[in-house]
Amino acid sequence: MDHAPYDIGPDIDALRAALKAHEITLPSLGVDPLTLAGWTTRPPLVALGNCNTETARRLAEVLREAAGG
Repeated sequence: MDHAPYDIGPDIDALRAALKAHEITLPSLGVDPLTLAGWTTRPPLVALGNCNTETARRLAEVLREAAGG
């Protein structure tokens, strides 16, 4: 992707779109605020957040299918 090394917004948007294509929504998906505090030189982390069991099962199903199983 063509963006600043610590601008993970486009990566989060891409993940959100890929999940949406499989009818999966992670409501808390975003940037981990602690890694934006500026005390580290590492890139910020993506916070996947919490989801209900139905969403977790659907995510596992999609990943299994993608892995060929």
